[in-house]
Amino acid sequence: MSFLTSATHLHITTWVIALVLFFIAAFASKKLTGVHMGLRLMYILMIVSGGALFLEYRDAYGMNYDMKVLFAILVIGFMEMILVRKNKGKSVNVFWVLFAIVLAVTLYLGLSTGIGMNF
Repeated sequence: MSFLTSATHLHITTWVIALVLFFIAAFASKKLTGVHMGLRLMYILMIVSGGALFLEYRDAYGMNYDMKVLFAILVIGFMEMILVRKNKGKSVNVFWVLFAIVLAVTLYLGLSTGIGMNF
């Protein structure tokens, strides 16, 4: 499974595709079941590739990386809650705010570790 941990390209690609699919599904005027199912596939791929990176690098980056995993799971949860509540016609304003905050923290923690990229 070294192809999962040799670079972060697979993991970054999965979360970029997931964010694109999420925004397509969230701002669509009608229910897009196929896009939502594709997004759920991306969730699985993000968890698998992120889990492999976590097991490989968690000793090197310590608690920051543990916090990144926690916030990443929260991002996935908020994405799913926003889409499901939107399809049911319920209010999602609070979840959008929480999603934005948690996504920003996750991106900061993930990109500040320096695995694969130097900014």
